[in-house]
Amino acid sequence: MKKASTRAIQEGNAMRAEYDFTGGVRGKHYRAMQAGYTITIRKADGTTAVKEVKPKEGAVVLEPDVREYFPDSGSVNAALRSLIRRIPTKRTTTARKAQSADTKRRVASGARSKLMKKA
Repeated sequence: MKKASTRAIQEGNAMRAEYDFTGGVRGKHYRAMQAGYTITIRKADGTTAVKEVKPKEGAVVLEPDVREYFPDSGSVNAALRSLIRRIPTKRTTTARKAQSADTKRRVASGARSKLMKKA
């Protein structure tokens, strides 16, 4: 059995002095990783294997602060279902847009006719 080095035990988990992260950016490649990435493995016999890694369809990534409250998918689904029950009804945005545009046209044409009558 191999003994642990005494130097590693004395330092504990301290970072070495030659590592400098002062200009580092947290989460720099986060969005790119979510879009997917390619791994190329070059083997000793000269062949290469290419593996494309993409998130599963419908995968949702939780931020660390949210993850504290929702440790698993069951708790996330339960919370979202309780929110869905509180939504009054499903509304179609296209119907509302068409209705508001039609109202604006009627108001504008009515205002013009009133101005013409005064003149």
